[in-house]
Amino acid sequence: MYEPIRTKSVHTMAGTTSSDFPHRSREEELDIQLAGHLAALLAATDELRALSPSADLDMAAEALAARVAWLRGGPAPVRSVSVSVSDGGASGADDIAGLHRRAHTLAGRALVVAASRADTASAILAAERMDAHAGVPLSA
Repeated sequence: MYEPIRTKSVHTMAGTTSSDFPHRSREEELDIQLAGHLAALLAATDELRALSPSADLDMAAEALAARVAWLRGGPAPVRSVSVSVSDGGASGADDIAGLHRRAHTLAGRALVVAASRADTASAILAAERMDAHAGVPLSA
């Protein structure tokens, strides 16, 4: 009924095959995604530390930095020395509550990826951070 296609697709590049391009495994992709979520959580944690310093946030930031470095297989992530949070007049309490909500969301995303790659250490760290940020009301 249909005649087979005898020409190459216009979507393929001339002279290349799929083996010419580097491909990452599912595990490598999940590692990259998890490192990104944990790095974003680290940035939110550093912002919280700037607004309301605490020993708990200091320890969490160090644990997050170490985990991101391990996932990336290299040095510790670059961190901001001084962080300022301003959104045009919102009070400090609003900034802190918003950061806690964002950190809770980021930790949840990291937990999902850690569970899908069966990374117990990252999952535990993400769950602990979710618990730490859950005390703040999550509604806007």
